[in-house]
Amino acid sequence: MTAPSLPPEERRSVLDDLQRRYGAGSATARRRLRRKQVAWVLFVGGAKAVKRSLDIAVSLTALLLLSPLFAVVALCIRLTDGGPVLFWQVRVGKHGKTFRFPKFRSMVVNAEKLKETLLARNDHAGPSADARGQVTFKMKNDPRITWIGRIIRKLSIDELPQLWCVLKGEMTLVGPRPALPREVEKYSLADRRRLDVTPGLTCFWQIEGRGDIPFPQQVELDVKYIESQNPWLDLVILVRTVPAVLLGKGAY
Repeated sequence: MTAPSLPPEERRSVLDDLQRRYGAGSATARRRLRRKQVAWVLFVGGAKAVKRSLDIAVSLTALLLLSPLFAVVALCIRLTDGGPVLFWQVRVGKHGKTFRFPKFRSMVVNAEKLKETLLARNDHAGPSADARGQVTFKMKNDPRITWIGRIIRKLSIDELPQLWCVLKGEMTLVGPRPALPREVEKYSLADRRRLDVTPGLTCFWQIEGRGDIPFPQQVELDVKYIESQNPWLDLVILVRTVPAVLLGKGAY
């Protein structure tokens, strides 16, 4: 595990362990340990500062540049059925903290109620899926999606309001996608590893196949990111997100 993935309480535990193991040695050994501790803390803090700076710069710029597109999408949604432009949900963030999560509404107004009648058609819960494969709900040709909804979902435009969450610090550009509380209730202890970091707009499985990636593989890819995250990797994932969005694979 790389240092940036450690939560504060685990970081303190590591430092205390190092102190116990090496603190009783010579003054030279203690000074060497102290230098390593300081360097490690600076490394972690520096990586976080770079990531947060990138989040603010990109999200603020994108919100300003994309405002005309937002206006057009909002008008199309309103003209379709007169319902609200945004669909708000509660999502689970870092260490289980919940926050309000906006999307451009791509479904009919009563979509949540209709979902109960469609659970048997969940494409993430096929005949061979175990309990972990049924955590998330994805359905091809979902009848609840409106005409404008199909367009904005295909191009991931419906997710763009979440740039506001990135600007506020509730999300980041790159990280595991935030889950619904009812999904987290079904998580195993291993699955909860996804909650070790701030959730993001895009991630490994978003560029590998999006909705076509089953939940267990999503977790594997998220853990892979958590254990190897760094600013360069974030940049690579962001660049690869562009063609993934344009191709629309797994977007439904």
